[in-house]
Amino acid sequence: MFGEIAGRYDLLNRVLSFGVDVYWRWRTVRKVSPVGEAPVLDVCTGTGDLALAYWKRGEGKVPVIGSDFTHQMLVRAAAKTSKRTASLPIQFVEADAQQLPFQSNLFQIVSVAFGLRNIADTQAGLREMLRVCRPGGKVVVLEFSEPQSRLFGMIYRFYFKHILPRIGQLVSGSRLDAYHYLPESVGEFPCGEKLANVMQECGLTEVEFRPLTFGIATLYWGTKAPSAIASNRA
Repeated sequence: MFGEIAGRYDLLNRVLSFGVDVYWRWRTVRKVSPVGEAPVLDVCTGTGDLALAYWKRGEGKVPVIGSDFTHQMLVRAAAKTSKRTASLPIQFVEADAQQLPFQSNLFQIVSVAFGLRNIADTQAGLREMLRVCRPGGKVVVLEFSEPQSRLFGMIYRFYFKHILPRIGQLVSGSRLDAYHYLPESVGEFPCGEKLANVMQECGLTEVEFRPLTFGIATLYWGTKAPSAIASNRA
């Protein structure tokens, strides 16, 4: 399904969010910014937008890796970023977020934008992100959520459930109802305090979250305890 929409994925992200998704990533990399030159990992990277935002935030001096299980998305990501990141290219790796091919305690930041709800086992994905994060590092989640305002929530849900899927299907040409899957998956996924609790249950400490744009999206972040010990795996 994701491979089928890869070609027009960026266009539809801009159109369907009215461009606000760029702002959400801008807020993410400023709220949790890289420090020093330890690497950053962006899982479920898609076409690499958040990976590129972290590369820019690190001024091209911080190694950034983007991982995803959809080959077609990674092809688009590599093509989009290669000319912009010539000095220290972003690396893209085809990988399952539930079994990342990286050693433990490696990355200063492990992020995921709009991909956590697509991982078959949410907690397994979060624990794997925690494993590869170095002690004292940050795990960052940017995900869709449900607006709390009654009036705005009604307007938003109508757009999200009835208008967005039709535009998405028309423009993408998807035969697998990718843009009908989007509102369904968001409606079933925990948000706010519930997702923050799941992150804590998976071992993260100092978990905080902040709603963005009237609660359409929420940014979550937590810390891997400095004393945390994870089993190393190449």
